Amino acid sequence: MSRIGRMPVTIPNGVQVEIIGSHVRVAGPKGKLEFTFSHLIEIERENDEILVKRSSNAPVQRALHGTTRAVLANMVHGVSTGFERILEIAGVGYRAEMSGNNLILHMGYSHPVEVEPPDGISFDVDMKARQIFVRGFSKEVVGQIAANIRKVRPPEPYHGKGIHYLGEKIRRKAGKSGKAK
Repeated sequence: MSRIGRMPVTIPNGVQVEIIGSHVRVAGPKGKLEFTFSHLIEIERENDEILVKRSSNAPVQRALHGTTRAVLANMVHGVSTGFERILEIAGVGYRAEMSGNNLILHMGYSHPVEVEPPDGISFDVDMKARQIFVRGFSKEVVGQIAANIRKVRPPEPYHGKGIHYLGEKIRRKAGKSGKAK
């Protein structure tokens, strides 16, 4: 049995969970999420916990068991606490600033790049640390928006300049070597 799938998902105070067959709605202080899971997996609520069960050891059900539990746990965590991705800017003249709710990136192009946050996403910029904070209640959307921002100027391998995730290891390459005489 899946080690992740058999662990119950604890429902914190202030979070409402509604299970209708394989459709789950989760609402909390940060927002509302809903998802329709596979009908092969059973989702039950017992007191303040959500249990994910499977009826057989078929490979499809084994694969869905842990995934379903992980997605449910992320939904509950997102609406109660939220998710955050931190991006760092490296490079001379590269900077980010806020204009209302929008993020303005000056990344060496002839024009600034403006990123507008979708619903449920907020940006924050720390000018001193040269960091961009992407916050929201959906782990999937936070990760996708952070990836889109990183894509504006990905880190290059020779000098390491660009936008990268906090703690990301950038593979560095050696530059041209001079001709020995």
